Amino acid sequence: MRLSGLLWRNIHARGVPSRYLANMAVQRPCHVTVLGEQYLTDHMTNISPTIVSKLPLRLHTQPSHPLSTLRGLIESHFPSYTHLSSLSPLVTPYQNFDLLSFPKDHPGRSVTDSYYVNKDLMLRTHTSAHEVEVFGRGETKWLLTADVYRRDEIDGSHYPVFHQTEGARIVSANSTGMKEIEEDNERLAAHLEQSSIEIEDVPHLSSTNPCQPAHDPKHTELIAKNLKLSLNSLMLHLFAGRVGATAQNPLKVRWIEATFPWTTPSFEVEVFFRGKWLEILGCGVIYQPTLDNANVSNKLGWAFGLGLERIAMVLYSIPDIRLFWSQDPRFLSQFKQGEITTFKPYSKYPACFKDVSFWLPEGQALHENDFCDLVRDVAGDVVEDVKMIDDFIHPKTNRKSLCYRINYRSMDR
Repeated sequence: MRLSGLLWRNIHARGVPSRYLANMAVQRPCHVTVLGEQYLTDHMTNISPTIVSKLPLRLHTQPSHPLSTLRGLIESHFPSYTHLSSLSPLVTPYQNFDLLSFPKDHPGRSVTDSYYVNKDLMLRTHTSAHEVEVFGRGETKWLLTADVYRRDEIDGSHYPVFHQTEGARIVSANSTGMKEIEEDNERLAAHLEQSSIEIEDVPHLSSTNPCQPAHDPKHTELIAKNLKLSLNSLMLHLFAGRVGATAQNPLKVRWIEATFPWTTPSFEVEVFFRGKWLEILGCGVIYQPTLDNANVSNKLGWAFGLGLERIAMVLYSIPDIRLFWSQDPRFLSQFKQGEITTFKPYSKYPACFKDVSFWLPEGQALHENDFCDLVRDVAGDVVEDVKMIDDFIHPKTNRKSLCYRINYRSMDR
């Protein structure tokens, strides 16, 4: 029980910040070092040592790593696009939220959902935090792959650091731009007609997925069609070979209406893989204020974003998201750059459950993400999942206690 005991002692003795237990003694340092630079801390600071340690790793750039190979496959499908992969994860809340028209009360702004260095600086929660910056440089067709950070629960499919690829294309909102899109639509449609793919589509525009007031509906229809054709082609590129798609058994792709703060109309894309529908990405026609903020008001276009881990876990049959961070040669030696191979498990250690219970300070609550961050700081990736199994209110004192079950299972030892 050494790790559980250490966790318990940390709750009581390490000067846990108020983000963990609201009225315990605060021992926050005046500065925090992130990527070699010192920053002042304040009431918003909640970045943890575990997260700071992940910042330099950038798995998507490590040769032969599954995330690097997947990034390469996506980039190879868009050879004429600018490929970006080295932008700093440190952004302002204004970049991450306001420039993309996130509502002021959006839950993603909360310290329980995002990591803050201080009130003026945070870790990006999505690659879209760089949209305005990249469009403002004059880029019109680009892919950006990066590590992103969100506070989350602990289980086999969630991790506070993951990787996204975002793609975008904009053209002039005039006859010249629309002609460029029409010609590309013809090319892509001809390619898909000759391919083993079955597409379940939804209207490009509808009353529940409308055109933006600033846009010409005819232009939006063309842009949405180009988006769909481009991504159907990408799905074919990524999945057709893995499912053995043929004319008799084509790859199945379906489109679903969606809602995102930064696109309208918006869609999600799913692929039928190994007997079930898998959500692959979100996309849509870029919200015009985003382009206005980038000083390209005369343009319109589309953007998409996908999570690399979600797709890599499926393509490589990797069962636990923690494995992507493993330095064990038994994991890393299984992969070569540019090749997708089936992961062969090498560890069959049993689960080891330990329960930790504690009283909450009177009248205070504890967010589960706060507890999960504490577990990660103490036990690291040895923990497979964390679940609250009991909460109790004392009938006389009205004090509340929580009990969490921590499942320790190393992937390597």
